Amino acid sequence: MQDTDKARVVKQSFVFSKLSDSELTELAALAFERSFPAGEFIFWEGDAPDWFYIVAEGQVKALKHSSSGKEFIIAFFGPGEMFGEVAVFENKPYPASAQAAGQTRVLGIKREDLLSFLASHPEVALRIINVLGGRLREAQSRLRDFAGERVEQRLARTLLMLSSKLGPNLPFTRQEIADMAGTTTETAIRFMSRLKDGGIIRSVRGKTVILDETKLRLLSEGPPKL
Repeated sequence: MQDTDKARVVKQSFVFSKLSDSELTELAALAFERSFPAGEFIFWEGDAPDWFYIVAEGQVKALKHSSSGKEFIIAFFGPGEMFGEVAVFENKPYPASAQAAGQTRVLGIKREDLLSFLASHPEVALRIINVLGGRLREAQSRLRDFAGERVEQRLARTLLMLSSKLGPNLPFTRQEIADMAGTTTETAIRFMSRLKDGGIIRSVRGKTVILDETKLRLLSEGPPKL
């Protein structure tokens, strides 16, 4: 990938979108392109935070691993989105693993190169802080959902969140969707079967296709409060 192509990828990111052409070129020159087939790990939870990444093409999922080895999907990142930045700024091991959800290309920037660039561009550092604040609020919202919502609402919200990131065609198994919603596979299967019967979703070759986002959003909000 040429530096001009790298600059176009970098510009997709909110935190770098307002850089001048010369600044984009400067940052792109620091970036290395890497490609990953579906299922390959970009880094593992606990690895040293040597790289900061931006998705150029495809999707990346962030995973946590339980002591029993079970995987839990905690986030998805699409083109233009950054990941690995928290560990890079804290200089602590990556708190989760990053895995290619399909054929994926990323741009990686070495930690020391990124910090050097930010030292001379403090406005970019402020935008990154804003992004991190948004992710923290999203995580807190998910915790509240887990504590106070019915499991059907959590599943509906999970489907909506995935749709907002990836579009209406979701390439996930019902077990993966259950893990993201914090429920059992059996519960997810029953709920999604009802959605299918209601014409809200359909299944195509192992994928879930959202047909009626309006009805799904109503389900995510739960029964009306009296």
